[in-house]
Amino acid sequence: MSVASEYLQLQRESTEEMVRRHAPLVRRIAYHLMGRLPPSVDVDDLVQAGMIGLLEAARNYATDRMASFETYAGIRIRGAMLDELRKTDWTPRSVHRKLREVSEVVRQIENETGADATDAEVIRRLGIDAQEYHQILADAASARLLSLSAPEDDEDGAALDVADQEGLGPQDRFEQEGMRGALVEAIGGLPEREQLVMSLYYEQELNLKEIGAVLGVTESRVCQIHGQALIRLRARMTGWREQGAAADSSKARKLKSTG
Repeated sequence: MSVASEYLQLQRESTEEMVRRHAPLVRRIAYHLMGRLPPSVDVDDLVQAGMIGLLEAARNYATDRMASFETYAGIRIRGAMLDELRKTDWTPRSVHRKLREVSEVVRQIENETGADATDAEVIRRLGIDAQEYHQILADAASARLLSLSAPEDDEDGAALDVADQEGLGPQDRFEQEGMRGALVEAIGGLPEREQLVMSLYYEQELNLKEIGAVLGVTESRVCQIHGQALIRLRARMTGWREQGAAADSSKARKLKSTG
């Protein structure tokens, strides 16, 4: 069914009917997100937030978006869930600090060697044992606040978030597209196994257990590989985070001068 045909069909439905028909999408997205969140997060809270996102999507969908309603609604549902999670940040500051430290070490090693930083190199540079390092990787995979585009001292945002383009000015859109391009390039440069985990998790939407079955490894090992990929991406996106911080600072100065 074309986007235009779907839009005409949706026009004939009431908002309530659209929400009821696509409600299973909310639960599917909620349970997928739960795969990287701690047990303390209540899936019902995510579902409730997601239903609000679905309701907004049903009210605002228009054919000129050039995307199916399910694709559009999925973005709005995920955004609503992530907004809800941001309101109740569970990640200790110590976790953020350790993730930044490991990311910086990975960046240093890769700049020095021109090759992917290995576990052994990172462990040796940090002066910690393998058990502590693996715990940090698990935290990286679980912490929704590992922002790839935020400045180093910014503890807001979510892993691999894609910003909603609505409300962005031309310059903001240009910068966002540039960041996306850099992120795609950085993912393409990951070690093969890390690329595969990222693809299976974010594109195919498999959970960690399912990915483990594909790779023939345990769920905990998949969690570690996922964490390694996120930390490596954070290290390689440092330039974009610094550029974003500089841009925000410039905007703040302009606002202050015109205030």
